[in-house]
Amino acid sequence: MPRPSSKDRLFDAAADVLLSQGGESLTLEAVAKRAGVSKGGLFYHFPTKQALVGAMVDRLTKAFEDALAQAGTHPGDFLRAYVEATIPERHTTTTAPADRVTAALLAVMLVDPAELEPLRERFAAWQARLADDGVDPAAATAVRLAVDGWWAARLLGLGPPGPDLHEGTRRYLMEAIDRAARD
Repeated sequence: MPRPSSKDRLFDAAADVLLSQGGESLTLEAVAKRAGVSKGGLFYHFPTKQALVGAMVDRLTKAFEDALAQAGTHPGDFLRAYVEATIPERHTTTTAPADRVTAALLAVMLVDPAELEPLRERFAAWQARLADDGVDPAAATAVRLAVDGWWAARLLGLGPPGPDLHEGTRRYLMEAIDRAARD
C-alpha cells in the first residue's frame, strides 16, 4: 500500500483535529502537530487555514464526484450512487474515513461561510442530475433530502440510527429507488 502524500497527511490530520477536538481547535499549529510536520512544512502547502480548508473541500468533493461518476445509465442509478457515496452500507462511527467530508464541510462553515458557495453550486448540480435520473423528481428529491439529513445527524450526533436500524433504513431507501425506477 503506497504511503499517503504529504498533503493527504495534512488533510487527514486536519480532519482528525476537527473530529476529535472540535472546530475551535482547528489551527495550523494543531494540524502540523497532528501530522508530525513543522509549521513551515504546513505553510509550504497551505499558507492559511482558509487555504487548507478550501483544499480539503476540493479534494473531498472530487472524491464524491468520482463516486457519482460510477453511476450507470438506468433510471435511478445516479440516485443509488448518491446514497452509496454518502451512507456506508454498514454502520460506522463518525471517525470513519467516509466522514472526512463532514469534517471538511464543518471546517468551511467555521472558517468562512462564503466558502460554502462552491458547495452550494455542486449540490445544485447534483440535485439537477437527480431530478433527471429517470425517476419521479419528487421521489429522487425525497431520497436525497433523507440521505442529506441522515448524513448531518451522523455528524452532529442527533440520534443517528444504530447498526441494525442503519442497515434497514439504507435498504429501505434503496428499495424506494427501485420502486421509483419501475414506476
